[in-house]
Amino acid sequence: MLLQLSGITKHFPGVIALENVDLDLAAGEVVAIIGENGAGKSTLMKILSGVHRADAGSMAFEGKTLQVKSPSDALDHGIRIIYQELSGLDNLDIASNIFLGREYRKGPFVDQKKLNDESKKILERVGLNVSPETQLVRLSIAEKQLVEIARALSLEVKVLILDEPTSSLTIEETNNLLRLVQELRSHGVAILYITHRLDEVQQIADRVVGLRDGRNAGKLSRSEISKDAMVKMMIGRDIKREERSDAVGGEVVLELSDFRSARYPDEVVNLEVRQGEILGMAGLVGAGRSELVRAVYGIDAYRGQIKVGGKAIRIKSPQDAIFAGVFLAPEDRRGCGLTVEMSVKENTSLPKLKALTNFGLINFKREEAYAKESVAEMNVKTANLNTKISTLSGGNQQKVVLGRWLAMKPKVLIVDEPTRGIDVGSKAEIYAQLREIASTGTAIWMISSDMEEVINVSDRVAVMHEGKLTGILERKQVSEEAIMKLATGGH
Repeated sequence: MLLQLSGITKHFPGVIALENVDLDLAAGEVVAIIGENGAGKSTLMKILSGVHRADAGSMAFEGKTLQVKSPSDALDHGIRIIYQELSGLDNLDIASNIFLGREYRKGPFVDQKKLNDESKKILERVGLNVSPETQLVRLSIAEKQLVEIARALSLEVKVLILDEPTSSLTIEETNNLLRLVQELRSHGVAILYITHRLDEVQQIADRVVGLRDGRNAGKLSRSEISKDAMVKMMIGRDIKREERSDAVGGEVVLELSDFRSARYPDEVVNLEVRQGEILGMAGLVGAGRSELVRAVYGIDAYRGQIKVGGKAIRIKSPQDAIFAGVFLAPEDRRGCGLTVEMSVKENTSLPKLKALTNFGLINFKREEAYAKESVAEMNVKTANLNTKISTLSGGNQQKVVLGRWLAMKPKVLIVDEPTRGIDVGSKAEIYAQLREIASTGTAIWMISSDMEEVINVSDRVAVMHEGKLTGILERKQVSEEAIMKLATGGH
């Protein structure tokens, strides 16, 4: 074994984050670490990468005792973590990011030619065909991720930790990353792969290690890996799978006619979202899904017509959209969907403050009662209503976002990547809640890069390619093959 962790324990004030956790990893092996939010995955990885120090337990690396007191200690041993939230410097070029702090020099000056030449070699290894002189700010999320992996390879990485590496990637980008993981494995790099996407685990993992409530929940060998086995190991129970008919909602609630976004002014989109349905929207990178939603929600300019409830309206701002009954739960829930320094109660009641005030003063008793009802209805797990929203798991944060918009009685609810970075148990709850919201007559428009999510949750699926709506699949027509054909411009 290249790496061995034994009896790792970590306490935070009032919380046992890890208790007696064991983990081992061989060179040239991919071990998937799975578990619900709060299971201890991130804490364990931060101990291994030197961000935290364990209170008890031992670590061994290449047969010798390993002491990691800081991230630089981890890097000295060839242990590198790439977080879900990338840490590159947008104001620098690719070469400068790869060799940051380790620049080649000619006397007192940076040897830019050698820097670029060496960067090209590493970029070829990770499959990124971009000039090393390109500013990082110009790259997509997937390309920035490859730059971080390139930096890790430049440090002669032996253990690469990938934390939710595909949560913001399209299907095509995800497949490219998985191919790179397999390539690194074949060259002897040991990989710890943390993800909530169990289909990816099935594709690339040699073994699976499960965590639950800060403890080891079990292990699966390659031949034992299945979605049902992983789910049961993570949450200790089987997830009830929702049965529903093929019947799709009623009247058209949102209608786009001859609609053109600012990003794709030459592509016309005609689209309907019906009462009580979940319309999924799929597409590859650059497909124009986000641009379409931004225009409909009044963030960007558009041409064409929008009808809500059969009435033509003009949406020039998000306020106009909200006034018309159109609400957006954004992909970046922490940056755009929540006020992270405020409490669960304050985040829940924020859109309803006008109704909760008397003569300009908040009625705190009414606010408390309102928030309590919303939290209970959405099954938000929180210590109390005054808990800071930033301390909740991703799944519970998303429930707060959905709950507060639900209380506004939306006609149309747009949900962008509703389960990004959320564990499988919370995903199932959110899917059930979306179905419940739809059953009240709300039209739901769901944008997702998760193929399994699109297929299993949507009543119909609209597919885009380079700003064009290439097709709409009825529920009986939906399959991965059919979606991919439309997503690549086919018919």
